[in-house]
Amino acid sequence: MPGLLRGVARTAVVAGTATAVSNRVSRRQQGRWAAQQGSVHQEPEPRPAPSAQPPQAATPTDDMGSTLDKLKELGELKAQGVLTEAEFEEQKSRLLG
Repeated sequence: MPGLLRGVARTAVVAGTATAVSNRVSRRQQGRWAAQQGSVHQEPEPRPAPSAQPPQAATPTDDMGSTLDKLKELGELKAQGVLTEAEFEEQKSRLLG
């Protein structure tokens, strides 16, 4: 039973990290596309649900700390054999932008 719980916990960590990284990439791309379009597109951007987004008032130091925490989690998952080298490198490159 502890092995099953551990596996579920690992899956939750990987899925949560992947979702957070994906959301950040999407927001960054939307910002770039909006900047490229300039004033041609006047529709307001849809606002995400408050619970889905981390607070935007985070300082760069906090952002770097959370990135380091995520990298440590990825390293632990790789060391435990949950992630392959390729998966680890892909997630690391997504985190580092």
